[in-house]
Amino acid sequence: MKKICVIGGGRWGKNHIRTLFQMGNLGGIVETDSKRLEELVNQYPVDGFTNLDKALEKDFDGFTIAVPAPLHYEVAKKLISKGKNVLVEKPMTLSTKTSRELVELAEQNNVRLMVGHVLLFHPAIRKIKEVIDSGKIGQLYYLYSTRLNLGTVRTEENVFWSFAPHDISVLDYFVGHSAIHIESKGTKFLQKNVYDYTMTQLTYPGNVHAHIFVSWLHPFKEQRLVVIGSKGMISFDDSSVEKEILFYDKRIEFEKGIPIKVENPSEIIAYDRKLPLTEELQYFVDNLDKKIEIADGESGYEVVKVLEKAQELIDKNNVD
Repeated sequence: MKKICVIGGGRWGKNHIRTLFQMGNLGGIVETDSKRLEELVNQYPVDGFTNLDKALEKDFDGFTIAVPAPLHYEVAKKLISKGKNVLVEKPMTLSTKTSRELVELAEQNNVRLMVGHVLLFHPAIRKIKEVIDSGKIGQLYYLYSTRLNLGTVRTEENVFWSFAPHDISVLDYFVGHSAIHIESKGTKFLQKNVYDYTMTQLTYPGNVHAHIFVSWLHPFKEQRLVVIGSKGMISFDDSSVEKEILFYDKRIEFEKGIPIKVENPSEIIAYDRKLPLTEELQYFVDNLDKKIEIADGESGYEVVKVLEKAQELIDKNNVD
């Protein structure tokens, strides 16, 4: 049984710890807060460390990194340099330079590098991709993603870097390509240097367009994806109780040059209701001796490229 050590016992790290323990693959926990570490190892009886170097003395099969984003690069670089397999949470790092360095370092050390784009393992997202590829909605026109909520407000990263990595990775996955043009705007309300709301427009090859709207200043939670094609449309709201994938048999046809609206009954598309984090961590464990093909370091780097470019545009367009 392969054993994984989780670095970080905070809000998301606890989910890694619990899930890996349930899978039978939790080997250790690294947490600098000794009181928090004690609570975790009492709940999950595995090796606990307040120091990463001590954990590196153990022969773990891999590590997951769930520390604050500014620490991703430093921690991942140390692990990869020691020849360790790594799953680092999103965003991979806070710059394209450091992300590229990690990708190249992983290649040099022949280790697996994976990024925590957990939605790529969401059964609903994978089903939507299957529907798109089947041709059911026809030619892909445009897509959009909204990720809205009241909180969790970050102080070390803005809402785009915190929320949008999920959406960028999913849109790239649906289209099968990275964006070739980006426009982005944002606004700061709560803190001097942290954006609370952003709107980003993406252009993909083949005249496919998309936009991402993220905010942590919103009266209700919404995590909605909409996909529009020439033959039909899809929507999925992961924040809803039903979490249904809806296919709308709706389109515009032209009769003698006149646009005619075509509307038929909608359809609920069934999918496996598995837990995305479990699917992601299981994939990491199963591919420690193979090639990471989903959410690998290269795809993580491509997401950071979009984040960095959008940040540049947001700063340029922002008026204090």
